[in-house]
Amino acid sequence: MASTTSTASLPSRLPSISPLSFTLIVAVGALFLASMGQVAPSPEKLAAGAPRMAELVGRMLPPNSDPAFLQRMGWRILETLQIALVGTVFGVIASLPMGWLAARGISPLGALRHLPRALISLFRTVPDLVWALLFVSTLGLGAVAGTMTIVVDTIGFCGRFFAEAMEEADKKPQEALHAIGANRVTVLCGAVLPDVMPTLINSSLFALEKAVRSSVVLGLVGAGGIGQELKVAFDLFQYRNASAIILAIFVIVLAMEFLTDRLRARFQ
Repeated sequence: MASTTSTASLPSRLPSISPLSFTLIVAVGALFLASMGQVAPSPEKLAAGAPRMAELVGRMLPPNSDPAFLQRMGWRILETLQIALVGTVFGVIASLPMGWLAARGISPLGALRHLPRALISLFRTVPDLVWALLFVSTLGLGAVAGTMTIVVDTIGFCGRFFAEAMEEADKKPQEALHAIGANRVTVLCGAVLPDVMPTLINSSLFALEKAVRSSVVLGLVGAGGIGQELKVAFDLFQYRNASAIILAIFVIVLAMEFLTDRLRARFQ
């Protein structure tokens, strides 16, 4: 009898699952299993593709080291960094008022703050390549379309984090400024921004790191940068050029991650 009571008092190994949760788990599992049969690579396909991948890698080596090509690639890399830097700076500047207008309890728009929040969500949910295609269609081929794409993408990324950071700012300095009759702009500049500045800087550095990776890809649709050179290399079967560009992209991204990590550690 005592053992039965002791066993009954033990905690359950698994949490109880409601019928609805169980149904959702089964549905997701069934969807996953059905998707595996349609999109997952089979061992046969992987085995058949391995020799072709090895042949392609062999054709890509050694990377092209022709001085004329390296000089052209260097200018494209510089253009990529310019797109990322200018787009991020303009995007961060635009994200500050957008985040303020979308922040709950701070926005001067009241209930209408959902409008800028919805705009930020739109910028964030539409993929970079779609924005790049839109800007290439309206502004033409080149770096300007890439810069505008990075601006929109940065607003979608930073606008959300800026708004959330402002919502979580310490309320006591804000209440003190309100008590002496300060307006919303004064409260923003005097209490909110100084409190959340480390978060804003970190988010901006993450946005810059993200922009460098994005600007590499934007060239594939004609939005300038080194990605455009990479597309030309593959289109013309210049695989040694492509491998040199891929290595350069790897170095750029690695250097940017190192730089932003150091800056984040310094501002924390």
